[in-house]
Amino acid sequence: MDHYGMELDPGPPRDFADLKTLVMARSGSLPRRLAQIASFALDNPDEIAFGTAASIATRAGVQPSTLVRLSQALGYQGFSDLQQVFRSRLKDRVLNYDERLKHLRAHAAAGSRAGGILEGFLSSAERSLAEARHTIEPEKLDDAVALLAGAETIYLVGLRRSFPIAAYMGYALGKLGVRNTLVDGLAGLAIEQIGFAGARDAIIAISFAPYASETAALAEAARDRQAKIVSITDSAFSPIAPLADLWFEVAEANYEGFRSMSATLSLAMTLCVAIGEQRGER
Repeated sequence: MDHYGMELDPGPPRDFADLKTLVMARSGSLPRRLAQIASFALDNPDEIAFGTAASIATRAGVQPSTLVRLSQALGYQGFSDLQQVFRSRLKDRVLNYDERLKHLRAHAAAGSRAGGILEGFLSSAERSLAEARHTIEPEKLDDAVALLAGAETIYLVGLRRSFPIAAYMGYALGKLGVRNTLVDGLAGLAIEQIGFAGARDAIIAISFAPYASETAALAEAARDRQAKIVSITDSAFSPIAPLADLWFEVAEANYEGFRSMSATLSLAMTLCVAIGEQRGER
């Protein structure tokens, strides 16, 4: 308040987490183009932090003026004002890894090409793990483990790139004595497999952009049957995020267009072992 007792306008968010909360709260009321660039911004924070208005607009498929309109709609003076929020969060951490990758590419010709590729993938995995340390909340992990450990059967849904994660979880949970079903869609029977889920069961749904539409459909079918849902995905705009009781955001870095799965697998291993441990205590 000021000295007249009037509420002062706190201004737009200066913290990325607060900005993300604001965007999610406003996403349903934003015009289509603004919602499109807002989704792109949350999915590609490093591009927003270090790109130009022209390059960002080209990648997002909008006009540069749309960036200004979004910034002003969120309360910022202009795009550069909004961009500072992304830079303050990512600059120190991201540049270190980007510089490593640039050096790897520059020196790849001098040594083993395969060795250079390996170093690139290892660096992208390090970047993914560093990001996961900042985005995965221990309290949310505890809540998810309690939800999943209390389920009669855990159904695992992950297709295409996400299938190896779901398959590993099926293996690990089985070894830990936790009843689970891997929904693999063999013979086109995925919807029948998920049809056995009920109110005493839980679903772990995994999907990353470009999202597998069948994963979202299976998660929605499970929700209709009152099963609890824990989602692992890469954006608040993912179709499986709003369906979930709890969801984890895992943004994997990429090397030459290939995305790592190191952070996702680490989260999957954590959930499996923690569920097994909690079941054992019971």
